Amino acid sequence: MKILSVDTSAVCASAAITQDEKVISLCSTNAGLTHSRTLLAMIDSALKNSETELSSIDYFACCVGPGSFTGIRIGIATIKGLADGLQKECIAVSTLEGLAYNLLGRDIIACPVMDARCAQVYTAIFEINGENVKRLTEDEAIKISELADKLKTFDKKIVFVGDAAEICQKALGYDIAPPVIRYQNAASVAFAAMKNFEEKKLLQAAELMPVYLRLPQAERELKAKRTLRNL
Repeated sequence: MKILSVDTSAVCASAAITQDEKVISLCSTNAGLTHSRTLLAMIDSALKNSETELSSIDYFACCVGPGSFTGIRIGIATIKGLADGLQKECIAVSTLEGLAYNLLGRDIIACPVMDARCAQVYTAIFEINGENVKRLTEDEAIKISELADKLKTFDKKIVFVGDAAEICQKALGYDIAPPVIRYQNAASVAFAAMKNFEEKKLLQAAELMPVYLRLPQAERELKAKRTLRNL
């Protein structure tokens, strides 16, 4: 099974081609460039460098959130266009679940954390046993202090992964993933997608939708203004 996957949920963006459990090609950037400028170029590079024809891709996968509102929309729109043109099915992956797959091969509690601003993080908790990943909590946006209370209930070694890993380590302690596997990775999205494939979680291109967890800042500010007017 050959999967083309992308992750555009944060500053780091990547595109990968995997075949079963083998990474055939992986292109990534963490330079802060706009994903609309880099994503198609990375996909093209991943295809060319592995001599893979786009038509040979079986499934298209992408992270659908949480993360950057604009970044997620760019990734989803790109995958929708490619999949729809080839009449292929898509696989949606939680950004946090993809991050958890960065830590395969360990025996730990993985805690993916993404900076949600205002002393909050997007997070979920997973148990990693070698190649098995078990979700323990749902994706949510919470204060770092609330995350501290959740993590106290686990006896196993806890490892933070994601762009808020250093922030959480400073605030709460615990271990942190090394830089080379700390950030979003399209290959990990593909591995998570394989599990979703096994669970029959397949979508038509039109069904692929973002999962934001909270409203965009502009909508939050508008809602706050309306609330003040009604007081």
